[in-house]
Amino acid sequence: MSMVKTVEISQAYVSLHVLNQVSLTVEQREVVCIIGPSGAGKSTYLRSLNRLEKIDSGKIYIEDKLLFDCENGVDRVKLPAKERGASLLEVGMVFQRFNLFPHKTVLENVMLSPVQVKKVPVEQARVKAGELLDRVGLADKIDAWPSQLSGGQQQRVAIARALAMEPKIMLFDEPTSALDPELVGEVLAVMNGLADAGMTMLVVTHEMGFARDAADRVVFMADGAIVEIAPPEKIFTNAENDRTRQFLQSVRT
Repeated sequence: MSMVKTVEISQAYVSLHVLNQVSLTVEQREVVCIIGPSGAGKSTYLRSLNRLEKIDSGKIYIEDKLLFDCENGVDRVKLPAKERGASLLEVGMVFQRFNLFPHKTVLENVMLSPVQVKKVPVEQARVKAGELLDRVGLADKIDAWPSQLSGGQQQRVAIARALAMEPKIMLFDEPTSALDPELVGEVLAVMNGLADAGMTMLVVTHEMGFARDAADRVVFMADGAIVEIAPPEKIFTNAENDRTRQFLQSVRT
């Protein structure tokens, strides 16, 4: 069973194709990294998977269930909102910015969504949140306010918050791009741990070392389209497409 599948999804603003017939399948327990220049459509693609961005055409499947089938901006899938919502809850997402609630403690930030959305009992959510914060190395920060944390710590809280909803796939939208360089490693270490534990992950990243080490496949996007897909050992040493090679050369220099 594939966890995520898109078939020729497109999105355009007037004559600008933000996404141009993007087809990709992510299998269970697979780590797929998406790389490419700014403006390639990488983040838009990721956000389209949980309906933060609407597509004009194409199909989106989550766990082999067709959730969206759009043509000329109109979705032809007629699903009850509750059923579609339940499928989308299987998809967790971590953004570039941490977006923590500043007036809630670290623990409260992590337990909020399970209580409010999934109606998990408060004490059960509290225990689970504590376990997740320990998992991301922040057990000693449960009573801290977000303003008291470094950027790397806040992003690790954001990862714990996404995991609290018990998703089956995690989307990461350039999770280290807003961090000072010395804080990147602590976030990547948590992500590597998730990959090692078998979490299905789709990651938009500029961290080529992470893509090389953690990914099962690497996707190179440019101009709203997928240009090349290959295992990391091939794409980083013997990419077939000239555009891919040009990009990789530019990020090495």
